[in-house]
Amino acid sequence: MTPTVLLLAIAVPAAAGLLALLLPSRRTPWATSALAVLACAFELGLAIYIFPSDFAFAWPWIGFGIEFAFKLSRFSAFILLAIASFGFLVSMYLVVSMAKAPSSRRFHAWVLFTVALSAGAVLADNLVLFLVFWEGLLLTLFAMIVAGKTKPFATAIKAFVIVGLTDLALMLGVMLTGHLAGTLSMSAIRLPLDGLGAVAFLLLMIGAMGKSGAMPFHSWIPDAAIDAPTPFMALLPGSLEKLLGIYFLARVSLDFFVLTPESWVSPVLMSIGAATILLAVMMALVQKDYKRLLAYHAISQVGYMILGIGTALPVGIVGGLFHMVNNAIYKSSLFLTGGAVEKETGTTDLHQLGGLGRSMPVTMICFLVAAASISGVPPFNGFFSKELIYDGALERGWIFYAVALVGSFFTAASFLKLGHAAFFGKPSNAKRKVKEAPWPMLVPMILLAGLCVLFGVANSLPLERLIQPAVGAVMKHGHETFAGFPTNMMLVGLTIGVLALAVLNHAFGVRRSGKGIGAVDHIHHAPGLSSAYAFQATGALDPYRMLNWMAKAAARTLYGIDRAIDWIYSTLASKTALVTSSVLRRVHNGNVNRYVWWALAGAVAVLLAVLAMVGGGR
Repeated sequence: MTPTVLLLAIAVPAAAGLLALLLPSRRTPWATSALAVLACAFELGLAIYIFPSDFAFAWPWIGFGIEFAFKLSRFSAFILLAIASFGFLVSMYLVVSMAKAPSSRRFHAWVLFTVALSAGAVLADNLVLFLVFWEGLLLTLFAMIVAGKTKPFATAIKAFVIVGLTDLALMLGVMLTGHLAGTLSMSAIRLPLDGLGAVAFLLLMIGAMGKSGAMPFHSWIPDAAIDAPTPFMALLPGSLEKLLGIYFLARVSLDFFVLTPESWVSPVLMSIGAATILLAVMMALVQKDYKRLLAYHAISQVGYMILGIGTALPVGIVGGLFHMVNNAIYKSSLFLTGGAVEKETGTTDLHQLGGLGRSMPVTMICFLVAAASISGVPPFNGFFSKELIYDGALERGWIFYAVALVGSFFTAASFLKLGHAAFFGKPSNAKRKVKEAPWPMLVPMILLAGLCVLFGVANSLPLERLIQPAVGAVMKHGHETFAGFPTNMMLVGLTIGVLALAVLNHAFGVRRSGKGIGAVDHIHHAPGLSSAYAFQATGALDPYRMLNWMAKAAARTLYGIDRAIDWIYSTLASKTALVTSSVLRRVHNGNVNRYVWWALAGAVAVLLAVLAMVGGGR
């Protein structure tokens, strides 16, 4: 393999994105779509061709240890293949979903740039070069949200600020890591988790969590679900950001630093993962909008990945990475079904949906498969990755396993509500004749739903050929495999029991409320939870709102200091000068007798001071 092959993975989609911006979209609206599909198809073919090769090269660049260095490992080749696959599917979906949108040409370009930058971040083997690609994704994130229709700028700025702050932490972590390691080569870094090494780890971890959308760096994602185009949600929060964020967290935890079950980092990661699972899924449970509900689940599923990696056990790490892939598959499929529903009905408000299964049967089937996968229903892919995470979590502490299991109950409950409200029951959107989505939108959904089945019943394919070889260093034995049906039947039985409870809960909720959308109202309005939900609805816990409040408080404080300084110089100083000059004018009035008395008084004062000094010396 030559360096040119790796560079093509970045250069081709980047060049296609630049060309898409230059094409005259009014005359040839199909040209941009065709260009995007062809470029992403080339990227996918290239990723398949180079998988699973090992190759590296480095060219001198800026100096000071900053090289133009790239490395293809089994892990990076695996992530690159996933990036190319999702890029291709989303580009195909875009052919119809944004065909008539005014921002279609620009959005295609941002998708291509995102694929190029993601490939660069995965292949980079120098921390500074990695940062160049990583930060470029912040710009495409902003640009794709702005392509929305409602209030995109406020949401885009919110995303830019939150992710930008985590990226700032990442930059500090990169500088500290490079200083401690004495090198910027990512493949040569190996540091202990103590002292400044611990600080460097935390900073890098914040950067990875911010990219993956873990709590508390998540609040822009539900807003983007409403304001940004649906393909954006499927591409970035749904798949690529999870792949990149968890990929980098795995590199930091497994390669850069020595993560062991005994280290203090392990329980920290597991606690963050458990909190993200539970808090985000509780918010997803009560949502009344199709895409906003999916957005909170996109956050919650990150918790399972962080929990698995945080166990520092082979079963948990493999499970976390397997779940990363599975989540990208079923979450992208779910967002694409949401986009199809929105295109055909004109809304994602669950109050205005219902009975869509009759008119959109293919979309409904794809939804059901993906929903079963994310809920952990056997034999779909989500079941197998979750069982691996459960196994690792239980070995580290029953509380982590319990939180993960409760999260699965609420996940299943919320998707039962969503599926019932949108695809079953009586049609609510009777004013508009609804039909099935066009085939360019259906094909990506069908392929992703098929992968949910394939990666479940044939989980040895992703586990033994993709994931386990990529993280072979954490395996206990070279022949060990986690493929096949879970061996811990107690955990499987508990999982099935929890899913059965979710079904019973749904039946109770529907019977009590009389409709699918009210299936979890009894949980929403339960004592204690009701007030907690009401408090959260005020936005008081939104970190972006907290940042705004702190910024405004700082601005008011600085403004007050500025006014005080201005008053001292403009008011106090001038008035003091006026009073002083007035007093001096009265004292120095030209009377000789008064001057003599002042001179005598001064002489007496000096004499008394001298006597006091002499007396003190004795």
